[in-house]
Amino acid sequence: MTDTRRRVKVYTLNEDRQWDDRGTGHVSSGYVERLKGMSLLVRAESDGSLLLESKINPNTAYQKQQVQGKDPSVDITQDLVDESEEERFDDMSSPGLELPSCELSRLEEIAELVASSLPSPLRREKLALALENEGYIKKLLELFHVCEDLENIEGLHHLYEIIKGIFLLNRTALFEVMFSEECIMDVIGCLEYDPALSQPRKHREFLTKTAKFKEVIPISDPELKQKIHQTYRVQYIQDMVLPTPSVFEENMLSTLHSFIFFNKVEIVGMLQEDEKFLTDLFAQLTDEATDEEKRQELVNFLKEFCAFSQTLQPQNRDAFFKTLSNMGILPALEVILGMDDTQVRSAATDIFSYLVEYNPSMVREFVMQEAQQNDDVSKKLTEQKITNKDILLINLIIEHMICDTDPELGGAVQLMGLLRTLVDPENMLATANKTEKTEFLGFFYKHCMHVLTAPLLANTTEDKPSKDDFQTAQLLALVLELLTFCVEHHTYHIKNYIINKDILRRVLVLMASKHAFLALCALRFKRKIIGLKDEFYNRYIMKSFLFEPVVKAFLNNGSRYNLMNSAIIEMFEFIRVEDIKSLTAHVIENYWKALEDVDYVQTFKGLKLRFEQQRERQDNPKLDSMRSILRNHRYRRDARTLEDEEEMWFNTDEDDMEDGEAVVSPSDKTKNDDDIMDPISKFMERKKLKESEEKEVLLKTNLSGRQSPSFKLSLSSGTKTNLTSQSPAANLPGSPGSPGSPGSPGSPGSVPKSTSQTAAITTKGGLVGLVDYPDDDEDDDEDEDKEDTLPLSKKAKFES
Repeated sequence: MTDTRRRVKVYTLNEDRQWDDRGTGHVSSGYVERLKGMSLLVRAESDGSLLLESKINPNTAYQKQQVQGKDPSVDITQDLVDESEEERFDDMSSPGLELPSCELSRLEEIAELVASSLPSPLRREKLALALENEGYIKKLLELFHVCEDLENIEGLHHLYEIIKGIFLLNRTALFEVMFSEECIMDVIGCLEYDPALSQPRKHREFLTKTAKFKEVIPISDPELKQKIHQTYRVQYIQDMVLPTPSVFEENMLSTLHSFIFFNKVEIVGMLQEDEKFLTDLFAQLTDEATDEEKRQELVNFLKEFCAFSQTLQPQNRDAFFKTLSNMGILPALEVILGMDDTQVRSAATDIFSYLVEYNPSMVREFVMQEAQQNDDVSKKLTEQKITNKDILLINLIIEHMICDTDPELGGAVQLMGLLRTLVDPENMLATANKTEKTEFLGFFYKHCMHVLTAPLLANTTEDKPSKDDFQTAQLLALVLELLTFCVEHHTYHIKNYIINKDILRRVLVLMASKHAFLALCALRFKRKIIGLKDEFYNRYIMKSFLFEPVVKAFLNNGSRYNLMNSAIIEMFEFIRVEDIKSLTAHVIENYWKALEDVDYVQTFKGLKLRFEQQRERQDNPKLDSMRSILRNHRYRRDARTLEDEEEMWFNTDEDDMEDGEAVVSPSDKTKNDDDIMDPISKFMERKKLKESEEKEVLLKTNLSGRQSPSFKLSLSSGTKTNLTSQSPAANLPGSPGSPGSPGSPGSPGSVPKSTSQTAAITTKGGLVGLVDYPDDDEDDDEDEDKEDTLPLSKKAKFES
């Protein structure tokens, strides 16, 4: 027994809950026959008497006791040194861990030793080294045969615990021994005798009698064959034999995972290097003389072969798929997918998914080359009046998706995902010479899109779906999901197809389906189109009145607050918020009567308001400029208040001031929207009444060869302004009180400026100017036709 002594001080707890000093001694651990297990021993330093003897319980978590106080019996207490666990067992490192002799009577002792070593990394290491150096595992397996022969159940239970503990040591060197050809079945046999089970499992019987190894293609390399056998059995141990590891044991099996992983890498590499093997494999796959059972075995092997490739590093995986591509895996898959055997087709679909996920560009290149070859063949056959019945690989995939017999359409969902990967522009390459996106999408919409939309077109020939069972609804939902993806990610290809084939009208027939999920898919398709805000789509929608199915579905849904209700309202709300004018007008003009009573949301009333504003702007194009001026007045005037007030003070006549007419600064005017809009509304009413009666009131006069306005602006005490026509004599230069007379406050030849910037002036053109800003001169002076629309102060400045 190894001496692992260490100097310690022993205290015991008495009946009064006080600690009694038992003295100083040396602690060691070893197997005690009387206690039937590994025990902790403390012998006195003075005479070697036994101070403490305690069996180590492998199920008890021990921890290092900390110093809680000072020993009252001594003046100086030595501080406890917090040493690491490795330092605690330093004295064990020299001689190593001594294992009990491998005998039937000591199996319990061995099991306890293994269990007690697992919590400590250092003890696990020492135990693993001892097991390796002494060839201990083979001796244990010999005892297993003895126990089985004697039907020694207790010994078999101990061996189960020992072998399970060795697995948890996580050592590759031990696994090499345990998984060798001569040992692995005995290891599995030990793991059959779980003490927690009343009857042993029969794993060996399954592996030797039920599980059969089939060589679909003869393997000549014995090392490769042995590696395949070993990998299968180790995988079986991991998945079926070993109990599910606890949270604490999970990381202890990482080496086992790695062992399986690297075995698979070796198998793939060895098969990949065997050219004869792969050549025979693909030759038999595509040979029409191969019977169905054999072909199924070949396809399943190829599927597992591709699954193993997922363990390869990226560089090795590239070489692997390049090898398969050169061997003709895609043409082989095309042949397999065309067969009637559903199991074979399912395995071929899994293989195809590996290829698409790895390199979609490789698949796209193959199908385009295939299409080109078919086109060339078709031309020759057409000359001979023969029809080419070859089906493209991608169309085979679409047909299998459409014809999936699974009630849950599990295979169809998988195939739809593969198709979406193939048509996704995000993973398409663009080079200097060509663009994969342009070429492939052109090919897809020419050769494949009609196959994809065939079930949709066949089921929407009337006002409601001709076939509305659950499985058909699921299939159409998958088709719509892919079409919606195309609308989002493709440009003119899908637009041309939808408009030319009237696809949206057919899709909206599905709004009448009894399956809500399908109706929502149809609505989502239209919502995606509207979300593009493309006027080509909008004109197509309006021309064909394609809001009618949506409005019908909305009305049929009634007052139910559900997803359909919310989705339809959201679509109309989008049109209102984004101010899509063409669709707004179309909806209100054609469906307002059906929607005007919907008042629990303001969406439709908001659309009506948008429509009225659009029509008002169309009827009165000059109103936009007025509103623009008002908006400028509201949002720009505050920063210019002081400047405007100063200018108005200098521009105001003293006569006007004496008449009691106050100058109202912009800062004193109200900012309320209703107050601002009220004069405009009244003015527009007055304008419409007087428009037919207004005549030209401009008179010509000779003032240094210039024309002078022949009207006078009269301000009342309110905010309203009146335009009063004067006789020619009253406005002649030199007339008493006339603006141009020498005695007038204004300078000779000038016209008095407006005392209010909100004065409305009506001239021949009938346009109104409300606000005068100097920086608006550039816009107002663009052409002569706008001269008559200037406010008075502007007119004077322009003609001065």
